[in-house]
Amino acid sequence: MEGISDNVHGVILAISSSIFIGSSFIIKKQGLKKAGTNGKRAGSGGHSYLLEPCWWAGMLSMIIGEGANFAAYAYAPAILVTPLGALSMIVSAILAHFILKERLHIFGMVGCLLCLVGSVTIVLHAPLEKSIQSVKDVWYLATEPGFLAYAFTVLVLILILIVRFVPLYGQSHLVVYIGICSLAGSLTVMGVKAIGMALKLTFGGQNQFKYFETWFFIIFVLIFCLLQLNYLNKALDTFNTAVVSPIYYVMFTTLTIVASMIMFKDYVHQNTTQIITELCGFVTILCGTFLLHKTKDMGSNPSKPLPVLLPKTDADCKQTSETTKIAVEV
Repeated sequence: MEGISDNVHGVILAISSSIFIGSSFIIKKQGLKKAGTNGKRAGSGGHSYLLEPCWWAGMLSMIIGEGANFAAYAYAPAILVTPLGALSMIVSAILAHFILKERLHIFGMVGCLLCLVGSVTIVLHAPLEKSIQSVKDVWYLATEPGFLAYAFTVLVLILILIVRFVPLYGQSHLVVYIGICSLAGSLTVMGVKAIGMALKLTFGGQNQFKYFETWFFIIFVLIFCLLQLNYLNKALDTFNTAVVSPIYYVMFTTLTIVASMIMFKDYVHQNTTQIITELCGFVTILCGTFLLHKTKDMGSNPSKPLPVLLPKTDADCKQTSETTKIAVEV
């Protein structure tokens, strides 16, 4: 009964988190646009948005949302909490339609619905998580060979993306910025899970802050959160919000669930039917994301071919003819 109660608390917190985080995308985007008119854009390496009150309002909304999300991980397994981030994507897309005038047409709505259905499918078939009695239990799981190999691979990929791909393709390929955020996020969630459990156990009378492992997780999470924030700002300032949100959601959710399965070995107690159903849920989410991505400009001018995803830079206005040449028919 206690486990059911914990899962309910986790789901409620996760849904609240998604509403705040989804709203923060729009509020921060407004701040970034205002800051871009008075200084160097974030997508070009500028930080004038730090002086914009609207951007800080968005940050406050995101902090509240992340706080609720943080608490959710203390009550429920990552494979249950993370997919509920689909709600933040839907909130963001709808608000972008009404506030930022980034059109969300019927196909975009269907895409959002598919993402939500896929997420619910995963949640309904999520496996039970291992019982954690101490932050040392999480540390033991994090230092097993399988997860160490995953963490090393993620760190190498992040380094390659930052050093090699950001300078060359950051302004033209969304997957570069979002890839960094998602890879870092998959490790961050594991750290957040450890800190959340440490707080929960500490409030229950078992002080976990006397262990160095707890402080290691705290420092690790802070560093990686700053890394994610930096590149998420670049992605939001450079690309359409209605596209950033779903792609970020899919990549982040997929990598987080993979990290959780490697670390906590959730799949051990699952049967074939559950695993296949979860895979179907992922395919459904990917279909929804594809629909959002490929039809994002249909509402504004359905008679013209849909352009390949390009950044919204000032130079684009002067290169309309070149952009048209690389347009593809869907």
